[in-house]
Amino acid sequence: MTKLEELVKKQREFFSSGKTLDVDFRISALKKLKKAINRNEDKIYRALKDDLNKPKFEAFVGEIGFVLKEIDFVIKHLKEWAKPVKVPTDIVNFPATSRIYHQPYGVSLIFSPWNYPFHLAMMPLIGTIAGGNTAILKPSEYAQSTSSIVKSLTAETFEEEYIVVVEGDKTVSEKLLDLKFDKIFFTGNSEVGKIVMKKAAEHLTPVTLELGGKSPVIVLGDANIKMAAKRIVWGKFFNAGQTCVAPDYVCIEESVYENFKNAILKETEKYYKLKKIERHYSKIVNIKHYKRLLGLIEKSTVILGGHYDESKLFIYPTVVEAKTNSAIMEDEIFGPILPLLKFKDYESMRDYIKSKPKPLALYIFTKSDNQKERVLNEIQSGGVTINDTLIHLSSNYLPFGGIGESGMGIYHGKYSFDEFTQKRAVMERKTYVEFPLRYPPYTPIKLSTVKKLF
Repeated sequence: MTKLEELVKKQREFFSSGKTLDVDFRISALKKLKKAINRNEDKIYRALKDDLNKPKFEAFVGEIGFVLKEIDFVIKHLKEWAKPVKVPTDIVNFPATSRIYHQPYGVSLIFSPWNYPFHLAMMPLIGTIAGGNTAILKPSEYAQSTSSIVKSLTAETFEEEYIVVVEGDKTVSEKLLDLKFDKIFFTGNSEVGKIVMKKAAEHLTPVTLELGGKSPVIVLGDANIKMAAKRIVWGKFFNAGQTCVAPDYVCIEESVYENFKNAILKETEKYYKLKKIERHYSKIVNIKHYKRLLGLIEKSTVILGGHYDESKLFIYPTVVEAKTNSAIMEDEIFGPILPLLKFKDYESMRDYIKSKPKPLALYIFTKSDNQKERVLNEIQSGGVTINDTLIHLSSNYLPFGGIGESGMGIYHGKYSFDEFTQKRAVMERKTYVEFPLRYPPYTPIKLSTVKKLF
């Protein structure tokens, strides 16, 4: 038996002991996790600095603070969520009561990516703990410093038969996928997501796929141009564009294109005026992605930026003008390059966006309530933020997830609890009376009565 097989066996035995079914046990585990995060906060900052040069502000807002807020929210509401839910009972089943129980899946496997290596490891882990499961967590090897701190943090907090981190490269991930789990949660790109789903199908294991894609921005003629530019630039260059819901490209109505372009350039130039910009700006994760992004810049019409520093893996904020057939419009950018596309009107924007795979996020800038509803009705996506970017995923009350090629399944807040539990139908019949209606012989009168009941 391999080490990985042994871990899964231990976790299955621990889950079978029933300890995780106790909601107080789950809450205690979440409190321990919170204490461990607070205790290791400075180490987490240093790890994120090392892996991605994350400014402390971005590291807190996008990673540590986000996770701590989620833990507090789940602890506050978990007992309420875990209660059986009483639902009505059909008259055909009288006398009876009906309830929905939230049943843990069992042993879960979590794959987390490198772009938010702490946040995207902890968030699904919170959900699996809340749901009453055990977990094996496989972080990305591309963010090694954060992966190491996640491993040590969990090891000092939990026994490995409950929560354990397994590090390694692609071969380790492949070996894990060969094993049988009860739930798999994957965050990453769609190509690897397809492999995960295919392997999960061999064991009929339910999966949650948090993927990505080219999330568009729509800027209509009545938008607050100055505010739109400010918020789009912030969302695009946060974490140097290495965000699954980053504004990938901007569709601008022709009537306001020049005004908007000038506003975008003005906002982007502010980065270059920062004293020691490196203190406020993340780096590209590795040389492979760095060179991929440089290739996109070389094929684009740059109107601002395009500067880079290989020694620091820095690609500075860059704005390009693009057409729908430009090379940069083929795949998700996942970096600090913002393409601007001019369209005659909303209809042409809509048709172009709908010709592409359904995105993980959609951003709409308009003052018109009618236009907001029209876009929401006509263009499918995962989440939506209107007149801002990124922030829809920060709410504990909203589900986060994709549609189509951008993913399946939702989480955050109660939706994480729901994602890591199965809805178990339970009907209890009363014994104080019995009706002979359902038993043979099946007479015409019985059939007539049943028809009326149905």
